[in-house]
Order: sequence, then structure tokens, then C-alpha cells
Amino acid sequence: MAGETELAIVGNLTADPELRSISTGASVCNFTIAATPRTFNRQLGQWEDGQALFMRCTAWRELAEHVSRSLAKGMRVIAHGVLSQETFQANDGTNRTIVKLTVDEIGPSLRYATAAVAKQPSARGFQGNQGGQNGYSGGATFGGSAWQEAPTQSPVDQASGGPHDPWADDAASADFGAAGDEPEF
Repeated sequence: MAGETELAIVGNLTADPELRSISTGASVCNFTIAATPRTFNRQLGQWEDGQALFMRCTAWRELAEHVSRSLAKGMRVIAHGVLSQETFQANDGTNRTIVKLTVDEIGPSLRYATAAVAKQPSARGFQGNQGGQNGYSGGATFGGSAWQEAPTQSPVDQASGGPHDPWADDAASADFGAAGDEPEF
């Protein structure tokens, strides 16, 4: 999809997102983001709002359902997507052109608010590793307020009572071959 015009926009939702289904069964969610620039007027010593940009946005399928359940009128959001324009003939016979953003990523802005995120199972696409907390079983997990190292072994060596050194014993070297073994190429 090279050559498409991508846009990231930060602003407030002007109304609750509208979710509907089309004839194929796909979900579509329409909403408008108002992005209002603010500048500081030094003579008056106060902030002033500029002219607002009202960007009509569309989200499809699972993203559409997530948007309709998660976002509401007035929320400050950050959205990223591809710009497109459509030309149509209005009821009065005049040709009209609208510019819209097909959103592929969106979320609440955390500049003036907090949010709680709940991972949703995907009906299609990558499911991730379901073995660990939050669908992740790698070296770290999210423990609520900070990343924490996931315990892999007991941190204390049972024989010496000190810190466990995985490279010092023969059990660990069995995973990587014995000392005299040649690497496999």
C-alpha cells in the first residue's frame, strides 16, 4: 500500500462512535475527531483556540467493535490511518467531496487521563503465546504498575546458599553441548 497518505491526529470525539453492520456482516464504526490547535497569546497572557479540524473517521471489523465499546463523546484520542477522499452528488445536484480517515490504530490519549487496557481474543490473525500472563510468557510480565522479571528458576543455589549461576553447573551446559563438543553448522 505504498503511496497512500497516512495521518496521525490527536483530538476529541465529537459524539459517541456509531457502530453498524454492512450487508456482508462486517462491522463498521463511524466517528468524528475534532482537533483544535491552541496557541499562547503573549499580549493577553492566555491560551487561545484556533480553527478546529473535524476529521470524519471510519474503523472496520474488530477495531470497529473495540472503538464502540471503549470510546465515548468528549474523549481525547490518538488515531492513525490512511486518508482518502470521496466525491458524490448531493440531493440538490451539486458535487461534494469529503476527506475521511480510515483508522488502523486508535487509543485514548493519556495526557490528561488514565486508561485500563483489557486484551481481547482475536477472531482472526495472531493469537500470541497464551502460556503467560496477558498472553505473554517471555522474560518479563506486566505486573500492574511496572514490568517485572518473570521467575525462571530459583534465584538461590540450593547447594551453596548463594546466587544461582546457571553457567557453572553441568546441567546448563547440557543444553548447549559439552565443553569439548564442536558447534553444529
